[in-house]
Amino acid sequence: MNTKPIIACENIVKTYHNAGVDTAVLKGVSFSVAAGEFVAIMGPSGSGKSTLMHIIGALDTPSSGTYYLDGSDVSRLTDDELADIRREKIGFVFQAFNLLPRATVLRNVSLPLVYAGVAKEERERIAERALIDSAFPQAFWQHHSNQLSGGMMQRVAIARSLVNDPALILADEPTGNLDTKTGEIVLHTFQSLNTGHGKTVVLITHEPYVAEHADRIIHIRDGAILTDEKNPRRRIARGES
Repeated sequence: MNTKPIIACENIVKTYHNAGVDTAVLKGVSFSVAAGEFVAIMGPSGSGKSTLMHIIGALDTPSSGTYYLDGSDVSRLTDDELADIRREKIGFVFQAFNLLPRATVLRNVSLPLVYAGVAKEERERIAERALIDSAFPQAFWQHHSNQLSGGMMQRVAIARSLVNDPALILADEPTGNLDTKTGEIVLHTFQSLNTGHGKTVVLITHEPYVAEHADRIIHIRDGAILTDEKNPRRRIARGES
């Protein structure tokens, strides 16, 4: 594993100001994630994990502290610069699949490359490679996304997150809309991308069972890191039989 940090958060504070009242949501959070790690950030509702996810994903900036993503200081970027970082460095996978319902699987996966101005033949080649890497069956590549099961839609979303070759795959409650068996298939996909392709994965969840599929678990509560430990009893998710 490469030991260069993909993520380096140093004393991250996030305070919201509303009607003259200051609410501290993150209270001096510091941690790093090396290239090739699979890390789960776990906490209950109101713990600050969603705010931390927004900062890691360059969707927001901290009130104070420093955040480096793949060597770039994200802490003080403008909105346009944040958009560039998101497009170039991060592959997002959300609880809601965010697919175009009447577009094919291949079209959904290649869509970020359309916005990036990549030529059609090249973007189809990259999209096909991403679908193969995420173990999505070729027989369904020309299906519309609204013809797929929830688990298959999430795997399309995972493939879409790969097409820009991001430094980080950031998954926010990716199994939240799935039953346990289907969630296992999705978690198997993340584990395969991590162990088989060396992808760095950070997974945000409130479910201990989901977090236990990662190699390292960071527990956050009341805006601070409670524990940050290797996971010696990592669950191995099962793919499709």
